Amino acid sequence: MLHPDLLDSARALSDRIVTLRRAIHAEPELGLHTPMTMAKVRAALAHLPLEWREGSSTTGQVAVLKGAQPGRRVLLRGDMDALPMREETGLDFASAIDGRMHACGHDTHTAMLAGAAELLAARQGELAGEVLFMFQPGEEGFHGARFMLEDGLLGGGEYGPLPEAAFALHIMPNAPHGVLAGRAGPLMAAADQFDVVVTGQGGHASMPHDARDPVPAACEIVGALQAMVTRRFSAADAVVVTVTQLQAGTAHNVIPDHASLRGTIRTLSPRHRTAVRETMETVVRGVAQAHGVEAELTVTEGFPVTICDERAVTLGRDVAREALGEGSWRELPAPIMGAEDFAYVLEKVPGAMFFLGVAPEGEDWRQCCGIHSPRMIVDESALPRGTAMLAGCALRFLARGFD
Repeated sequence: MLHPDLLDSARALSDRIVTLRRAIHAEPELGLHTPMTMAKVRAALAHLPLEWREGSSTTGQVAVLKGAQPGRRVLLRGDMDALPMREETGLDFASAIDGRMHACGHDTHTAMLAGAAELLAARQGELAGEVLFMFQPGEEGFHGARFMLEDGLLGGGEYGPLPEAAFALHIMPNAPHGVLAGRAGPLMAAADQFDVVVTGQGGHASMPHDARDPVPAACEIVGALQAMVTRRFSAADAVVVTVTQLQAGTAHNVIPDHASLRGTIRTLSPRHRTAVRETMETVVRGVAQAHGVEAELTVTEGFPVTICDERAVTLGRDVAREALGEGSWRELPAPIMGAEDFAYVLEKVPGAMFFLGVAPEGEDWRQCCGIHSPRMIVDESALPRGTAMLAGCALRFLARGFD
C-alpha cells in the first residue's frame, strides 16, 4: 500500500510548488541552456540530501536520492524550457521576457518534480533503492533528453546502469481537473519535418508555355501527399502529413524558377515512419516528372514515437486510483499526434508518461485554451496531485517493481 497521506503531504507543499512554478514562469528560457531555471530548482532543493550530476551538452541536471537500503532505480522527469511566443494571459506572474512564454506547462512539470523530490526525501529512511530526478531543458524540438542520455547523466556509464523504470507527467489545460490519463503502447507520435524544393524554369506569366512552371507541380504535390496518406496507410496505425508552408515567386506576373513547401510528418510506429519517407519520395518525384520539373525531398528527423510500457501504465493507473481516489484515472482511447522527447528515455528504459488535467475545477474544460496557446491558464490547485502521482510511482516501483 502507498502512504495513505501521500496526497495530503503533497498539498502541504502546495505553496512551495506554486512559488517555484511562478518564479520559473516569469523568467522563461529557451532551448538546451536554461541556467536561471536550473538555479531556481537547485535553490529550492538545496536543503535535501541529493547528489547532483551535470553534463556538458546542456544545463540539465539529474539529482539522485539514495534510500537507506540498496534496491531498484527509478527515474522521474520534468522538462524546463519555454516557447518563443508572446504571453497574453495577463497573470501577475506573466513572462517578464517579451517573446517567451511557458505555454506548454514545463514550468509546472519542473515544480511538480521538485515537490516529488521533497516528498521522497522525507521518506528517505524507508526507501530501498534510488530515485533519479531528471531536470531537462530542450524539450521543444531541441532533443534535450537525447543529449542528457548521451552525456551519461541517466546511467549506462560511470554512474552505473540505467534506471529500471521511468515516469513523467504532462499537464493538459483543456482536460478535466486533477484527472490522470494514459495508455499502453504508442502515446504520442514521432515528429519529422519535411522540405520539398521544386525547380523549373521561370518566365513571363503571360507565356507559361515558354517556361517550366514549378507552382502547379508544388500545388499538386500538396494534394498528392494527402491522397498518399489515405490510400497507402491504414487509419488504424495513424499517419499525418501536413503541409504548413508553401512559397513561390516575387511578383504577380513572373513565373518563378523555384517553389518550396514544408510541413510535418506524424507516425505512430517505426515501420510507418520509414515507409512514409520512402513513399513521399516516390510521390514528390513522380508529380514533378509529370510536370517536366525537378523536385528534391529532405526529411529531418525529430522525436521518435513515445511508447509506454504496459506494466508501467498499469502501475500508474493503480497509483492514481489509490493515492488520488476513484475517478482520478482515465484510459486514453487513442494516441495523441503531438510529439514528446521523453520518447528517447522510453526507448532505453521501460516506463510511461501520463497526462494531468489542469482545467479550472468546476469549469467546462472543453472551452479552455490548450497547450501552446498564448492565453493558456493552469489551475495550480491540481499541481499537488501531480506531485503525489510522481512520488507514488517511484514509491510503488521501488517497493514492488512492475509486479
